[in-house]
Amino acid sequence: MMQSFLQKISAAIKDPALRKRIGFTIGALILFRLLAAIPVPGVNPATLASLLNSSQFFGFLNIFSGGGLSNLSIVMLGVGPFITASIIVQVLTMVLPKWKALMHEEGEAGRMKLSQYSRILGAPLAILQGIGYLILFQSQGVLPHLGTFAFSTNVLVVASGSILLMWLGELVSEFGIGNGVSLIIFAGIVSRLPISFIQNLQKLMASDMANLPFYLGVLVVAILATAGVIYVTEAERSVPVTYAKQVRGNKVYGGASTYIPLRLNQSGVIPIIFALSILLFPQIIFNALAKWAAHPALASWSQSVALLLTPPSLVYGCLYFIMVVAFTYFYTAVTFDPQMISENLQRSGAFIPGVRPGEHTRDYLGNIVTRITLVGAIFLGVVAILPLLIQLFSPDSTQSFAVGGTALLIVVSVVLDLLKKIDAQIAMREY
Repeated sequence: MMQSFLQKISAAIKDPALRKRIGFTIGALILFRLLAAIPVPGVNPATLASLLNSSQFFGFLNIFSGGGLSNLSIVMLGVGPFITASIIVQVLTMVLPKWKALMHEEGEAGRMKLSQYSRILGAPLAILQGIGYLILFQSQGVLPHLGTFAFSTNVLVVASGSILLMWLGELVSEFGIGNGVSLIIFAGIVSRLPISFIQNLQKLMASDMANLPFYLGVLVVAILATAGVIYVTEAERSVPVTYAKQVRGNKVYGGASTYIPLRLNQSGVIPIIFALSILLFPQIIFNALAKWAAHPALASWSQSVALLLTPPSLVYGCLYFIMVVAFTYFYTAVTFDPQMISENLQRSGAFIPGVRPGEHTRDYLGNIVTRITLVGAIFLGVVAILPLLIQLFSPDSTQSFAVGGTALLIVVSVVLDLLKKIDAQIAMREY
């Protein structure tokens, strides 16, 4: 297997066209990291570092900014507005009949139109998010309070940086290898790994060596979690499909057998994003009430609720797990339509062996998806709360680990997709 992998890498390097695509992708990612190193004027680095280390909310935002938020760079919004716009368009596609027809009936042309709608919606979202981010960081003391002109200039700069990254991601998707937006997020996550590793190593060296078994256990859990994410991401349930034979003249057509691949985890990382967004919102509200409430009793109650909704509390972990499972079912129900698949099979003269066409096929596919989604949803929930479980057993209660959760799912998904794209390009050139 390793020899086959090395042969593919060698073939990719030797092929001029593929080498050009890989070079373009690497160049675009280097440009992104250079832009991420340019901060907006007036940043207080010490306050920013303390804020990012003490708040999961800002850590979550930093993931989807591609690491641009870690030093409040001109691309601190990252591709977040584009991702938000894509999710909004995807949900509206299931609600609006015209948009649903664009996706399912017009094929690639319809999907390109929907992508254009996402890009158009992403621009005003970038401006709104830029205003919100700058006001938030001013209130936290990371940025000085600016006048109207200076504030408007900063908003335009960070919004333009987000639009630039969106354009850069589209260029990578077209002229490079892999999904450009995913690669930008991936580059931001990977760029922080060396720093995180050095910090954890320093803490290990400074702590008592009696904690060494715990850190070795964390390493084993990280390896097992990565292997589990790879297995579940690639796992699928194959539903056999047979095409009926048709006689036309003196020839017989059809009779071929194929299958419908139903993935164990069809929703990817989206349920974790939804769950985190909803859980982090009340944290902000109750923390604000605890800080600014005039009545002492209200401030004390708000502080208690905020602590319950802050990791690594048991209440937060349970709510997080339940919401990830619930959103996995919700997103799968939105994106997978057994009725449409049943109708398409019936129109093309195909059927599932042992299952009658029409409503029986719809119910059969729906039952399979419900069962396999339960496994995928529970796995996503466990991966999501894995860092909280590790933190509960950590000798240092302030120690946090990037094992599991959103970052791990994104990294594994992007690497697998990238390897598949390279393999497809090599296979195409061989033929």
